[in-house]
Amino acid sequence: MPHFVYKAIGRDGKATEGGIEADGLEVASRQLRSKGLTLLKLEPGMAAANSGKAAGKAPGRQEVLSMTTELAVLLRAGLPLDRALKVLIDMAAEPAMHGLLNDLLKDVKGGKALSQALQPHENIFGSFYINMVRSGEASGHLSAVLDRLVEYLENAKANRDAVVSALIYPAILLVVSVLSIFVMLGFVVPQFETLFEDMGDALPAMTQMVIAGADFVKSWGWLLAIAVAGAVVYTRSWLRTAAGRETLHKRMLGMPLAGGIVFEFEMSKFARTVGTLVGNGVSLLKAISIAIDTVDNTVLKEALGVLPPAVKAGKRMSVALEETKMFTPMVIQMTRVGEESGSLDKMMLELAKVFDDHVQSGVKRGLTLLEPVLILGMGAIIAVIIIAILMGILSVNDLAA
Repeated sequence: MPHFVYKAIGRDGKATEGGIEADGLEVASRQLRSKGLTLLKLEPGMAAANSGKAAGKAPGRQEVLSMTTELAVLLRAGLPLDRALKVLIDMAAEPAMHGLLNDLLKDVKGGKALSQALQPHENIFGSFYINMVRSGEASGHLSAVLDRLVEYLENAKANRDAVVSALIYPAILLVVSVLSIFVMLGFVVPQFETLFEDMGDALPAMTQMVIAGADFVKSWGWLLAIAVAGAVVYTRSWLRTAAGRETLHKRMLGMPLAGGIVFEFEMSKFARTVGTLVGNGVSLLKAISIAIDTVDNTVLKEALGVLPPAVKAGKRMSVALEETKMFTPMVIQMTRVGEESGSLDKMMLELAKVFDDHVQSGVKRGLTLLEPVLILGMGAIIAVIIIAILMGILSVNDLAA
């Protein structure tokens, strides 16, 4: 059903605005007038309100973080929830967020708690977010819980951005290296072939190999490009399968340097989620179940899957983790200390902080090694090509002499 937004003056003389669903503009106008509103403005809205999603792309992580930050500030300033949501609607620049906030306001005005209003949008906010809001409502400190939620989201975003930013330069360097080698073989080396074509077997072996490589790239470069593209498409399709993801994730954990970084990155997310939820009054069993969903590595997720039934049966987390033989002594010992001291939430957050530091230093150390390797590798291959050409030119001169 079409959605319309309006501005009007009510019976009390106060200006009001909002949204309404109707079969047409005239029907919407009649419905609003029947409520005693004097219309100032009525036009089609950009939000499709039937499902709480705006036409177009759904709000992303950054939009959710901004909304949460602003909502926490407004609630801390003493505004009631419905008024705070209305202010956010007026501030929303993106149609998707505007429609989402309209849905939340409608549900809240209808008597639902914010956590209940968020439930239909779990694909956007996630179960962790909704349970945090629910714990804030139960404790009566929603603004304080939203502040902790903002801190959590900012930490998670900072970690993701740090890893992605760190990988951008090596990726560019790798692409430039490959393109440079193909340009040398496909365009530079063929310029010297006419000089060498009468030499035959008298050419040095290295020169013959480089010329053969150049001929292959020149003649079959298109086929090589198709083969690479096909391999990329096949690999992406394979990685979408459960077996493909499990194989990739298992190999990632087994890599000498990257394996430790991947393990600590995933466990940092798990520990931070458990610590944050338990610290805000969510039961340990529910916190663990939600935290497992934040782990992307299927091997670790499967190993952590033993925790809910173990905790439900009365077993300690540390004991269940140790029995899997998948987790480091630091994870097991810090979990055990948290259980014995009654401060599991604080120890989990401390573990997350330690692993975050390890991940950042590990990524920097890995890139410190990777960048010179890529540069030296590209330089070595180009040097071989140049040396091979020079050796061929010298052979031609010797033969002429």
